[in-house]
Amino acid sequence: ASANQAALFALAQPGDTILGLDLAHGGHLTHGMRLNFSGKQFKVVPYHVDSATGLVDMAEVEKLAKEHRPKVIIAGWSAYPRRLDFAEFRRIADEVEAYL
Repeated sequence: ASANQAALFALAQPGDTILGLDLAHGGHLTHGMRLNFSGKQFKVVPYHVDSATGLVDMAEVEKLAKEHRPKVIIAGWSAYPRRLDFAEFRRIADEVEAYL
């Protein structure tokens, strides 16, 4: 948790937007839970797992990234049992000029 905090504060300023996996979908407390430092310091936009496939909804990630232009996109998890498509996260982050 302290490493996540250090990374976020190195890349973003309080009030900046971050995009992270929703806690209820397997994300980590530090990826935007409103009671955590990240939820208090940053504008949090959560992305989700597709209920039909059980995979992160990359179309939603792209849509939200284009809509909200986050400073940081978090491609990480705490309780998500699948592999992430890091190449697709990289492409999306590059397109919206976000840190990944």
